Amino acid sequence: MVQKLFVLLAMFSILACSETPVATPPLTPQPPTPIQTQPSTSHYQSASEIPLEDFFRNPAVAAYLISPDGKTLALLKSWKKRMNIFVRPLDSTDGEKQITFLEDRDISDLHWKGNDYIVYSKDLGGDENFHIFSVNVKTGSNHELTPFRGVRAELLDDLYEASPTDVLITMNLNNRELFDVYRFNVTNGNYKTVVENKYKINNWLVDHKGNVRGGSSSDGVNSIFYYEKTKGKPFVPIFTTDFRVEFLPVTFTFDNKHIFFNSNVGRDLGALVEVDPTLPSDKFVVKTIYSHPKYDLAGAEYSVHRNNIGHVIVVTDRRETYFLDPKDQQDWDYLKEQLSNSGLALANTSHDENIWVVKTRSDRTRGEYFAFDRTTRQITSLGAASPWLQPELLSEMQTIHYKTRDGMEIEGYLTVPRGVEAKNLPAVVHPHGGPWARDEWGFNPEVQFLASRGYAVLQMNFRGSTSYGRKFWESSFKQWGRKMQDDITDGLQAIVKNGTIDSKRVCIYGGSYGGYATLVGITLTPKLYACAVDYVGVSNLFTFMNTIPPYWKPFLNMMYEMVGNPEKDKALLTENSPVFHADKIKAPLFIAQGANDPRVNKNESDQMVEALRKRKVEVEYMVKANEGHGFHNEENRFDFYRAMEKFLAKHLKRSSGGR
Repeated sequence: MVQKLFVLLAMFSILACSETPVATPPLTPQPPTPIQTQPSTSHYQSASEIPLEDFFRNPAVAAYLISPDGKTLALLKSWKKRMNIFVRPLDSTDGEKQITFLEDRDISDLHWKGNDYIVYSKDLGGDENFHIFSVNVKTGSNHELTPFRGVRAELLDDLYEASPTDVLITMNLNNRELFDVYRFNVTNGNYKTVVENKYKINNWLVDHKGNVRGGSSSDGVNSIFYYEKTKGKPFVPIFTTDFRVEFLPVTFTFDNKHIFFNSNVGRDLGALVEVDPTLPSDKFVVKTIYSHPKYDLAGAEYSVHRNNIGHVIVVTDRRETYFLDPKDQQDWDYLKEQLSNSGLALANTSHDENIWVVKTRSDRTRGEYFAFDRTTRQITSLGAASPWLQPELLSEMQTIHYKTRDGMEIEGYLTVPRGVEAKNLPAVVHPHGGPWARDEWGFNPEVQFLASRGYAVLQMNFRGSTSYGRKFWESSFKQWGRKMQDDITDGLQAIVKNGTIDSKRVCIYGGSYGGYATLVGITLTPKLYACAVDYVGVSNLFTFMNTIPPYWKPFLNMMYEMVGNPEKDKALLTENSPVFHADKIKAPLFIAQGANDPRVNKNESDQMVEALRKRKVEVEYMVKANEGHGFHNEENRFDFYRAMEKFLAKHLKRSSGGR
């Protein structure tokens, strides 16, 4: 079954400061945690010797998925620099064979459909109009299920319980702003329309028999949940709320009568609740299944074998999995103990859940995949994602907390180069994209690469970042370039104050919203940064609003509430658009942009480059013609990070800890 995980969708992730010093308490790092050391093919003696390519090359293996019958593994491996699908028996490394041969673009994701087919998707040059394909694992026969140019398709449900051949796919085929539901046969590509989207639904709900029974709709301000009370009759609204309140369907109960929701109705933190849709909305929550005392619920997955929610996911400072069945939790605890790892993720399971595929997590390694036979208790290594990286040479990512100038507590991460005294270091401030997303503890190739070159790296979950409740999220509204940026500045000033970094050798670098924050940083607080790297970032909030993808338009009124209305808030958007303040930029700037970016149009970068070059301000500009919102092709990643490495070395004058 397709994993029915719910997430808070960041509008664009890849991912205005005050120069007045603020009194902030010392950073409070957590104690280090042990990690599993994996066999490595590397012969390097220090992190500074690791080639750039080893951080950013495609992983050796990724996305191990077990077939429903527990006999066959599907995996992604690199072939001609692109991630393609291979299959092999679970019980043997012999017999592995390649079943896709794509050379233009990596495969984005894959799902089993029964035991004989795999469904996967890819886009064209980063345009994010994903096409969906099916491939027969025995014959290698491929079908492009959605060969429609300019149309975005997404797998909605694999209909595991309902059909041996069919899946449900959503597409904006008839209206680029709305996604209808279609039923496709993966063996021959035949399809039919199941539901026309008359309700502006953006989050469909399918029951365990494969029937589309409703979903969440939005006009940009109000959210409505529609439900099919009578089979074959039009959907009816059963709950309406402001977009600030979360009420997202997860899945039905096993009898298809009640619905599980991720909801913060009447509370600050999102929780998993069970709803009886036949009751009035003030009484329909019949049970709270799971809630965390400090963080939002990040995900929940239904167990077909148990006919109930199997586990939930919470992102505290790191990602945590909690099983609702005591036996499952017992096995999970056993696995964590045996693998001696500081983090563990469940990749997927066989239908009977006797076989678990898990991946270890760490801040200093991409992790290793294992198959766990719950009947025999046997744990089998399937392979490390990046065996060429030695975790003992890499740097620890520490959780930190600091107070902002207005008393907000911010959680973030500080990575200090291994083997170097944490004093007066050159540093990179690295705000995340989204902005309604978050950073979390774990392996980050950018962070480890920068640390290997001698830079301390500061990441922070500024206000608006997800996981911290509704109040924290709402505190970001109309604060782009304002309090959100103050949070970044306050984090920087905190680590300057405790002596970790040299205030004269700081660069700010981010992608998407992080790129916007980079540009704001060097226009609003130009004295703070010695240089800056903007990766697919917004420069002009007016043109950004006018060039969003068509399927974002139903959310435009929400964007106006959260960012600002170009007409009603013209002064605010002008003040918070870096391109109008380019005359304040003193720091050298490097900009990278994908030509096909559907989220942050290339014009956003062009405007800033033009404004700076007119003033003869130093700006390097890299554009990749076959990329979109971020560089996904391996050779383009190499080019970008090579240029970044030279740029930082030139302008930060690294300490002796770097290469």
